[in-house]
Amino acid sequence: MADDYEGMTVAELKELLREQGLPVSGKKADLIERLIEAAGEDEAPVEETEASSDVEEEEDDFFEDDDDWDDDEDEGHVAKQKPVLDEATQEALALRAAQKKKTPSFRRTEWFRYKRLSRSGWRAPHGMDSKQRRNYKYRGSLVRVGHGKVAAARGLHPSGFQEVMVHNLNDLESIDPETQAARVGRTVGGRKREFIHARADELGIRVLNRRRNV
Repeated sequence: MADDYEGMTVAELKELLREQGLPVSGKKADLIERLIEAAGEDEAPVEETEASSDVEEEEDDFFEDDDDWDDDEDEGHVAKQKPVLDEATQEALALRAAQKKKTPSFRRTEWFRYKRLSRSGWRAPHGMDSKQRRNYKYRGSLVRVGHGKVAAARGLHPSGFQEVMVHNLNDLESIDPETQAARVGRTVGGRKREFIHARADELGIRVLNRRRNV
């Protein structure tokens, strides 16, 4: 039984656990051990009512002691850590959110005419006769210094964490879980990403771009 589980991926093991209503947190070894224990409990005969009640109590205790268990686990939801922020930073984040609602959307010149321009980012207009450069009202807004946000919250994630780019396990060791969060680099492969997620969970570090299927 254990050899069969060893040949399976973490995603497949988690799918089996979800079908049995068991937690999907932990490393691959923990998942396999949890499946083996569940299979042993299913095969064990229950002769007396008292024995079955004891098994139910043990299962209840198991779920209560698991810190990673939550009701939305079937949807791949994981409880997110919150940063430790002082009052000044919290006020700055709230002010930045209010300012962002009033900030216009910046579009390139004639973004409505060419699809490739509608998908690209902002570019300042330089044409001598450009209506947008001359600030005609029926054209889009220009990026100006006055659209800047509060400086105290500059560079912070909307959650309040400072983002730290991570490419390997060693990068996690220098992160402060209370004020910093990890963002896995786009070039990191799926297998290494699994190890990074597992190590981040052990250290209590929040991963901002965690994938649901990992």
